Amino acid sequence: MAIELSDDLIQLMRNDVAAREAATSGPYSAEAWQPWLEAATTLHAAITAHAEATGVNRFDVESALKKLVLHPAPAE
Repeated sequence: MAIELSDDLIQLMRNDVAAREAATSGPYSAEAWQPWLEAATTLHAAITAHAEATGVNRFDVESALKKLVLHPAPAE
């Protein structure tokens, strides 16, 4: 079963990935990691809301989202 993911949810995942890359690109500081914490919090809330709205298991939504954003299928 294919899980439908909204463009907003996909963008939130991309924002989270970018924030993580920025946070981990230099030495640790709470200030540097704050944007990643905020992005992750927003993303997880959106995943939970999407799962509840669609009746799909939250883990399955997050897995499909990670697969799409982090491991996209090669273009044919």
